[in-house]
Formats: sequence, C-alpha cells, structure tokens
Amino acid sequence: MKTESSVQDGILFVRLSGDLIGSPDTQQLLQSVDQQLGEEVRHCALDLSEVRYINSTGIGVLVSLLTKFRSRGGELVLINPAEHPRKMLMLTKLNAIFSIADDEQSAAQQLKAAN
Repeated sequence: MKTESSVQDGILFVRLSGDLIGSPDTQQLLQSVDQQLGEEVRHCALDLSEVRYINSTGIGVLVSLLTKFRSRGGELVLINPAEHPRKMLMLTKLNAIFSIADDEQSAAQQLKAAN
C-alpha cells in the first residue's frame, strides 16, 4: 500500500493506493496520521479511489481513524471508495457511519461544514 498526505486549510488529505490489509503499512499509516494531528489539523479526508482490496483489518483501521478524529472534535470523510472497499462498507453497514464524498473538493466542503 502506498500513502501520500498533505495538509490544506486544516484538513489532512491522505491518498491510499494498493491493498488496505493488515501489514506494517497500516501501522505506518496510523503513525503518520498521529504525527500530523494537532490543533491545526482536526479533520481528515481519506481518498480510497485507488484501494483495490480491503479486509477486516483495513476496516478496523478506518474505524480507528474515524474514532481518532471524532474524539478530538473533528471528522473523517472517505473520498470515492473503489468498488471493493465500497462493497465492504455496505456489507458491514459502516456506510451509515462514514461520510462519503465524490472528490476532494466535496470532502473539504463537508469537513468545513462540520466545524
């Protein structure tokens, strides 16, 4: 799994590609997000458009990230999940818990409205 991140207007944008499964990559993702969290960054937009496959561990990572941001008074939005992650979110009924946006601009608007 590859991860790219940037911060814009107090929003952490994370782009994932590959498979979101239990591996050292998921721990690196969680540590990277922890390092960027602070007073400036309270929201996160997670781009899943390039994630081919997600398993239960990957779902757990998403829930962990959501909890991390919400516990700090922020929010997490998923951007355009690819087919398999979208199916897994529906299967686990987590699509009712996560906010989903079509693109980065929509995600930013949702997160700014959440303030």
